[in-house]
Amino acid sequence: MSTILIVDDNESARGALQISLAARGYRVITAEDGNSALRFAAETAPNLVLIELSLPDLAGIDVIRGLRGWTSAPIIALSERDDADQKVRALDVGADDHLTKPFDTNELLARVRAALRRAVTASTEPHSIVDTSSFTVDLDTKKVWREGTEVHLTPTEWALLEVLVRHAGRLVTRRELLETVWGAGHHDDTHYLRVYMGQLRRNLEPDSAQPRHLITEPGRGYRFTITRAD
Repeated sequence: MSTILIVDDNESARGALQISLAARGYRVITAEDGNSALRFAAETAPNLVLIELSLPDLAGIDVIRGLRGWTSAPIIALSERDDADQKVRALDVGADDHLTKPFDTNELLARVRAALRRAVTASTEPHSIVDTSSFTVDLDTKKVWREGTEVHLTPTEWALLEVLVRHAGRLVTRRELLETVWGAGHHDDTHYLRVYMGQLRRNLEPDSAQPRHLITEPGRGYRFTITRAD
């Protein structure tokens, strides 16, 4: 039985969703604000989260960012208005889908089923372990090995590495990294990236001065490559 967390400060909307989902066999947990959502998510590890973006305490965007710090469970964002900027921001920080209220219940249920199917497929794909010529990353257990020895990373070092590994081969901009790892309001703190990327390279690269896998693209961001030609 899949567990779904509903986050909405509107009691009637929250109740209607709860009834519809419970009637389809889902276990449903509800939260009326962002802080409760983060607490309940940590306690129950839901399989999917439905979250209203306008909440009374924390912005839904910040709740999504907080969840994405530790869970890959699908997140479907909900909003009262068709605000393209808000939708894009939600998707950028980690939401998998977005629906504008009012929506058809059958459409919501279809999207929930699709998101849960994708999550199951992703969990069975053999991509959780990433091997490079220098080190191995296990995204499921959040562990890293180099030459057969586990490398102990700080939570921030791991968060930075995980973002890059999950986007292997793609440029990840400095702003994306700063907002994902350190949160909104830190997009100008580029010195954080220099410090922590330096630490990661010293821990993982054979030659931190000439990295093979954690590549800087000056003025743009960083790119993780599994292999790099010499």
